[in-house]
Amino acid sequence: MESQNIMIHVRFSPDGTVSEIGERPVGFTPQDWFNVLSDKAASAYQTFAGGRGVFRLTREAVDAFKAGGPAEMRI
Repeated sequence: MESQNIMIHVRFSPDGTVSEIGERPVGFTPQDWFNVLSDKAASAYQTFAGGRGVFRLTREAVDAFKAGGPAEMRI
């Protein structure tokens, strides 16, 4: 069985903070979730023009990051 690949889209505010991000767990701010993904999967991130970017990850990886729980995942 093949892994399902997903894209998590990120949108930044003009001041550089994250305003929107996909797959965000309950209880996390957009910036918190971006920080977790950046810490654990920085090589999977691609920057786009216009204050946007995307993480390309497997469903299993995203689920594993979420399973760590908010206290364990916070940086």
